[in-house]
Amino acid sequence: MAPKLKAVLFDIDDTLFSTTEFATRARMDAVEAMRRYGLRVPAEELLRELNEAIAEFGSNFEHHFDKLLLRLPRTKLRGVNWSLATAAAIVAYHDAKFTRLAPFDDVVPALERLSRSDLLLGVVTDGLEMKQAEKLIRLRVAGFFPPQAIFISDRIGISKPNPKLFRRACESLDLVPEQTMYVGDHPVKDIDGANGAGLVTVLVNRGGRHSTVQGTTKPAHQIADFTGLLKLLERDFRVSLPQ
Repeated sequence: MAPKLKAVLFDIDDTLFSTTEFATRARMDAVEAMRRYGLRVPAEELLRELNEAIAEFGSNFEHHFDKLLLRLPRTKLRGVNWSLATAAAIVAYHDAKFTRLAPFDDVVPALERLSRSDLLLGVVTDGLEMKQAEKLIRLRVAGFFPPQAIFISDRIGISKPNPKLFRRACESLDLVPEQTMYVGDHPVKDIDGANGAGLVTVLVNRGGRHSTVQGTTKPAHQIADFTGLLKLLERDFRVSLPQ
């Protein structure tokens, strides 16, 4: 018989929303803004250089658009005001957070039902503290998680897939790992890490960027979406989920 669950903890990126889809659209908005401010380079070329810069300098680097301009031949920058082009890209990217950042359709209905159960809900995520906290607010899901149940690697000082991050979350919430479920999309960072800490792991595979990644351990369960999560909790863990 499955252990009685006390809590369900979640990853954020590509679990609660499509990071890949958002980033693709926001980057395109940014390069189109640069073109409107005088940069006469095809959008596809700009996007290719931008993606390379992000891959090389990391997604948390703060000057991707400056690096993009540096990568272009000087002949393509004639008549371009560097400051305006960069500022336009930054504004467009941040505006996309208002218009394009949204949870998967099944996430909020599932969290609403889970919030009416006896389960504690929480988050364990990698990333910069303010960046990840901003996502929870913009996705309008922060209210489902008690403040003390949100664990961000930048604040904790431990990153996935180190099992210590998941153990820290359980210890801080007085949870037994075997009675704590972790839901994530990355076979290595989420599943291997949480398995190493003894949590009940659930891989949510929506066919995204990590769908072909191979971890060293297997998830205890695999689902296609959060509707599947609710079914799993009711069927295998006998969790009562009020409508």
